Amino acid sequence: MGGQTPQADARMRALVDTLNRYGYEYYVLDAPTVSDAEYDRLYDELAAMERESGVRLPDSPTRRVGGEPIKAFARHAHIARLYSLDKAVTDEQLAAFFTRVEKVSPEAAYTVEYKYDGLTMCLTYEGGQFVRATTRGNGREGEDVTAQVLTMHSFPLSVNYRGTLEVKGEAVIRLSVLEEYNRTAAEPLKNARNAAAGAVRNLDPAVTAARRPEILFYDVNFMSEPILSTQEEAFAFLKREGFKTFGYRLCRTQEEVRAAIDEIEVERKRIDVLTDGAVVKVNDFAAREQLGYTDKFPRWAIAFKFEAEEAETVVREVRWQVGRTGKLTPLAFVDPVELAGATVRRATLNNLGDIRRKGVRIGSKVLIRRSNEVIPEILGAVGGDGGTEIDPPAVCPYCGTPLAEEGANFFCPNRACRPRVAAQLANFASKNAMDIDGFSEMTAYQLYDSLGVRRCSDLYTLLNKESLSALEGFGAKKIKNLLTAIEKSKEVPLDRFLFALGIGGIGRVASADLAARFGSLEALSAASAEQLVEMEDIGEKTAANIVNWFADPENAAEIARLLAAGVHPYVKQKREGGPFAGESVVLTGTLSSMKRSEAQAKIEELGGVCQSAVTSKTTLVVAGESAGSKLDKARALGIRVIGEEEFAKMLGGGASDTK
Repeated sequence: MGGQTPQADARMRALVDTLNRYGYEYYVLDAPTVSDAEYDRLYDELAAMERESGVRLPDSPTRRVGGEPIKAFARHAHIARLYSLDKAVTDEQLAAFFTRVEKVSPEAAYTVEYKYDGLTMCLTYEGGQFVRATTRGNGREGEDVTAQVLTMHSFPLSVNYRGTLEVKGEAVIRLSVLEEYNRTAAEPLKNARNAAAGAVRNLDPAVTAARRPEILFYDVNFMSEPILSTQEEAFAFLKREGFKTFGYRLCRTQEEVRAAIDEIEVERKRIDVLTDGAVVKVNDFAAREQLGYTDKFPRWAIAFKFEAEEAETVVREVRWQVGRTGKLTPLAFVDPVELAGATVRRATLNNLGDIRRKGVRIGSKVLIRRSNEVIPEILGAVGGDGGTEIDPPAVCPYCGTPLAEEGANFFCPNRACRPRVAAQLANFASKNAMDIDGFSEMTAYQLYDSLGVRRCSDLYTLLNKESLSALEGFGAKKIKNLLTAIEKSKEVPLDRFLFALGIGGIGRVASADLAARFGSLEALSAASAEQLVEMEDIGEKTAANIVNWFADPENAAEIARLLAAGVHPYVKQKREGGPFAGESVVLTGTLSSMKRSEAQAKIEELGGVCQSAVTSKTTLVVAGESAGSKLDKARALGIRVIGEEEFAKMLGGGASDTK
């Protein structure tokens, strides 16, 4: 190695191997084992050795630093053609695909995978070393983007396979990364798909690095000496060699495939990667050879596309709505447009800063996206600079109170403001809070207008048969059901009570964490910001919100009124020495015997703690049918995994709530 001593050679090799392992743990497994400072110390030592010796190993992590801008992209021919996929948008088209496959392979199994919405990539390895990255291009040849891809960390620079290898993946930019980038970008990027393509196909690798794209791998495109016989084995190979993958579902029947597609359609709304469908592939490579290809597509795979969730329309009016905290949110009224099977006439904006950043004006053409099947969100203006500027009101549009400005947001400080009270009541009575069945926001407005209800505690002191009978639509049965639900709500788990209070920044997960950590309303109300910040998911801003909320005299008086009315927040006691004592448990896949929420409740009753994602703190994963990426990550980290049968044995008949 360039005249280095054997000791220096060995040290350089050890540094490269160690840093690559740390990088794999950080970027691929999302489970770092060393601090950034320790990684930087070793990296700096390696970089210094390379400068002094003039030697850099082929798989050195210093190769991932972007070089100088290039003048143009060179074209490169793929060893094996990268086919595009035929598409299905109806069950009938999917059924036709199954029919075609089963004529050739009656017992075919399938993999179902996410269809990522990014830029298809092909990476080439020779003799175990990474040599090139290209875009898909026309399928036969693409653009050489090696310099750009070297800035990414989701693939290895060396592999154990020593033949010629092509692997296929999708370059993406995570939605959270895009959001973070756009906060400070001079020119915000419109969407994750275009952002990823623009990052990879930028002549300056420094621009690529700044946008932080990554590649998610899902196929082995070519092997000079084939060692794989199924897609399942291909995924295992990719994971084993250090490529970042996103998991798959193995299905034996058409019904299982359809169930997996439905699961992906729901789950994709909760993941951090833009997806627009599911990809169904025949698992067995021999069956694939029999099925063959058309001029454009493989006959053994199909992309099931979900309905489009983005559309263009024109903003006609903006109204400012008041929420339960008094915050004003701008709601845009737009020209009707079809989006994800519904006619959309309204779309939300976050605040005035959001309006200005996105360039939205009255009369401007905008791109909207459906967000969690509720009111769509405006992503940004797509037309010119015409239209009328959107200005915030000086006073509350509902009660006329002068507004308070906090950063980019405006607040109505009037606690008795009609829509603010109605929103508070609806949140208080919701299923995940006090669970007052039959209570709606419309009911809240009726109670506000006719019975003078201004606080949540009024539900327990002002409502009776006589008062409710005067309200339109309130018959004897409805009155009885509502009063029964209100009485029943008095016995409420502490976590749901905390969520019902509507403290800023405290959702269902944080409410459960706070209830478990402090054990009583009194202890939480006396907690300091320092104690709160010690919790894993509570930051300084949220801690301040909690402290300030309990310090407010009116909030304290409202809690006193609720308790005086008979509301009793309690903490579910965990069974001492239960089978899940000391376990941090993640549930993945579908359980046949119970809902996931029921399983989580049983685990917590029996001493365990439920997590939503696999982390370094996870000790147990319960894997049901069609378990996906969480199972993959658990196995990669060596975490204990059990199936539903063993899970049922551990439950041992379950446990009852204790108060």
